[in-house]
Amino acid sequence: MKTDIAFIGGGNMASAIIGGLIRQGLPASSITVIEPFAQTRGKLEKQFKVSVHEQPGPALSSAGLVVWAVKPQTFKEAALQSRFHTKDAVHLSVAAGIRSDSIAHWLGSERIVRAMPNTPALIGKGISALFARPSVTALERQRVEQVIATTGELLWVDAEVQLDAVTALSGSGPAYVFYFIEAMTQAGTDMGLPREQAYKLALSTFLGATELACSSDEPPEILRQRVTSKGGTTYAAITSMEQDDVKNRFMRALHAARHRARELGDEFGTG
Repeated sequence: MKTDIAFIGGGNMASAIIGGLIRQGLPASSITVIEPFAQTRGKLEKQFKVSVHEQPGPALSSAGLVVWAVKPQTFKEAALQSRFHTKDAVHLSVAAGIRSDSIAHWLGSERIVRAMPNTPALIGKGISALFARPSVTALERQRVEQVIATTGELLWVDAEVQLDAVTALSGSGPAYVFYFIEAMTQAGTDMGLPREQAYKLALSTFLGATELACSSDEPPEILRQRVTSKGGTTYAAITSMEQDDVKNRFMRALHAARHRARELGDEFGTG
């Protein structure tokens, strides 16, 4: 398998992967990026010293792996422009919603892996779920793992439809965490704390609770119950949230995200 890697799209997720690859020793000369926006091209060239082009061309033909880091609505056009230069490559898509059937149709290739990463990949703390079509070999899967591992943890799913649930849970998940940090910070401010202190308390609480959950063999329900003494302050807060049906409303929001992921595949997929 060729060792050069090409990226179609040079936004945040592509930058996260490129940065991780270079930190792990891949020469910048082995990386090619296709990026239509001049400002982004300049940033990539300055930051990573990689080869950047405005349009797809023969430079893509040396890539053994092509990473598709484009928006769902532009995937088809980018694929049709690139397909003649990438026919020998394995394709890794990090685009939300776009199904591998569509990608295979546009590219004329069955060697496709889909990944759903999330934004903590920018600091190497992401989590990605991957799905491979049957034509992808074990060696090619291993190569994809090496690339995605630069952004954090990974796991494989057995059915492609599960990636819609992954999108709702972890792909969009960082925004939910930020949303609750926002709310905790605002509540702390409303109760008289300086905003800087409220923000620090909220951040450290999320970080500490997550690390505690990671280090414990017990489920989150038990960890929650241990700090929820009946009649205490935590009990008052949890009771208020249960009365407002917060858990079910939150779960409904995740189902809405999964539904939108499916819509993206229908809206911008094969056609």
